[in-house]
Amino acid sequence: MIISRIKLINWKNFKEIDVPLKSRVFMVGPNASGKSNFLDVFRFLRDIAKPGGGLQKAVLERGGISKIRCLAARTHPDVEVEIHLSEFDSDEILWRYAIGIKQEVRGYRMPFLTYEKIWCGEKMILNRPDQQDKKDKERLTQTHLEQINANKEFREVARYLESTVYLHLLPQLLKHPHSFTGPDLPGDPFGKGFLERISKVNEKTRNAWLKKIENALKIAVPQFNKFDYKEENGRPHLEAVYDHWRPKAGKQREDQFSDGTLRLIGLLWSLQEGDSLLLLEEPELSLNSGIVSRIPSLIYKLQKPKKRQVLITTHSMDLLSDKGISLDEILLLSPSVEGTVVNTASSVPEIKAMLEGGMSPAAAILPRTKPKNINQLTLF
Repeated sequence: MIISRIKLINWKNFKEIDVPLKSRVFMVGPNASGKSNFLDVFRFLRDIAKPGGGLQKAVLERGGISKIRCLAARTHPDVEVEIHLSEFDSDEILWRYAIGIKQEVRGYRMPFLTYEKIWCGEKMILNRPDQQDKKDKERLTQTHLEQINANKEFREVARYLESTVYLHLLPQLLKHPHSFTGPDLPGDPFGKGFLERISKVNEKTRNAWLKKIENALKIAVPQFNKFDYKEENGRPHLEAVYDHWRPKAGKQREDQFSDGTLRLIGLLWSLQEGDSLLLLEEPELSLNSGIVSRIPSLIYKLQKPKKRQVLITTHSMDLLSDKGISLDEILLLSPSVEGTVVNTASSVPEIKAMLEGGMSPAAAILPRTKPKNINQLTLF
């Protein structure tokens, strides 16, 4: 399945948006336009649905409703999220899930549901608040999505959302995990436990995935020869062998890998890891422009057999220069005083005309994301 449409009201940067989503989506926009916040709504739904999660925890981890609600919200303070679920490469809507959330005016100021609705096809199978909710309003502090005893009819939706993967690997966390103390972030979004994640995959599958990564690194990394997974004293490690004038002397472990090599390994691993929704944030960071230009086709090749949806944020001219990217796959985020506006690139006539004239998506779209007075920056 994929999320084929999303509607947001008062979610962070977005006062109100309603956009279709393809199986591969590229999000572009200026800094602070809300690209990360757009991805976070999918993580929010995952955090509600996953075991040990739930509405209260998902909201608390984001600082409460006041930190989630759009600053442009006025007379309608509710935060609302609606998603449509379809099969890969299909327009038929299989499921719709929608929630509205607000905060108690007094007391503990807990978040609670103003509504929770689910449709299977055209048939509504859940419409809260129901009679039981009206008798006991504390029930509205939990979604049915997070409750096994309540989500039997739509557990397929809960399972899909809880399996969402987000990885924005920070090489320094992976190289020096003991230097970063304190509790780990839920879901390990920045890859501090990336090696433990690899170790939990069964050996046969792990070896097959690492072999594909090895073949890619031989192409992308100069002098790269061999790639291995090892465990020493119960701790997992990655080891690379490079061509070297001394036999068996050109070895490196993950703490010696370049930032770009580690980020490429993280990207290639996450693309093979399951068939759930995958969220990638600026995968071009630390990578050579030649590698970056191949990322869209790499994603397409690895997602197609799994029928997997991938959402990507980017600022990269090289990445968006791939003419295989359709305008329907690009979301353009444009900040305004009333919140960020989101449009598919195909809905902007000027962009369509530029592509018909032979321009790449990057040349047609990225100049629109520059700050209006950027040339004045050098005067500073």
